[in-house]
Amino acid sequence: MTTTRTVLITGASAGIGAAFARHAASEGCDLLLVARRETRLRDLADDLSRTHGIRSEIFAVDLADPDAPGKIVDFVAANDLTIDVLINNAGLSRNTTFADTSWSDLGAEIQIMVTAITELASSVIPGMRQRRWGRIINVSSIAALLPPAPGLLYTAIKRYGFDLSQSLDMELKPHGIHVTALCPGFTHTEFHDVMGTREAAQDIPAFLWSKPETVARAGWKAVMAGNPICVPGIANKILAATTRPVPLRFHPRLAKAFDPFQP
Repeated sequence: MTTTRTVLITGASAGIGAAFARHAASEGCDLLLVARRETRLRDLADDLSRTHGIRSEIFAVDLADPDAPGKIVDFVAANDLTIDVLINNAGLSRNTTFADTSWSDLGAEIQIMVTAITELASSVIPGMRQRRWGRIINVSSIAALLPPAPGLLYTAIKRYGFDLSQSLDMELKPHGIHVTALCPGFTHTEFHDVMGTREAAQDIPAFLWSKPETVARAGWKAVMAGNPICVPGIANKILAATTRPVPLRFHPRLAKAFDPFQP
């Protein structure tokens, strides 16, 4: 008998998260879609249910709220859901430097991309261990593999997700659980509009850009195969491979060279 897997995706209303939802539905998985925008979630869930005949639940919540992960866990229990695949995709970044960003905004970034991904992983891992099967994707960034950009908390946060994923994968693989750090580069989503960097992003060469569907497929394939790191795209793989061996003393210069949003 074929087991129907249930996939929990955060940041599922657009971009990479929505692409993951479409791909998982095409694989016959049931869904729990989480994001702030309820109308977008409902439209996507209804469309995927009709198209693929799967169960698609939604839960609208802002992951910047410290209580949000607990509310998601309560929703899972109340609706008798079993989370087999967790995709921590929700993200946030500012277009201001660390010193010019308020603590409330910095705290929101940490809550969404550090605390929430850790708490959600902690909540689903016990069940995965009991069933001896589970998959977790933490959407990191190519930024986690490059020298840190000046003034941005985003790079440090994405490095946390990258390291956490590898540590969890080593710990949990003997229990049938695979954890992957997905490290996309520039991807055609609303992210740059939210950051206010769309104009600068237009100067980035076309060959460095990926479609969200390509990123989602690569991440899904990697975690199912048990690969702890996934860098989608040839250009991104080359970039990561060539910058990693560079001595630390040269990182500040490289950071400025590779950051298209610096003046």
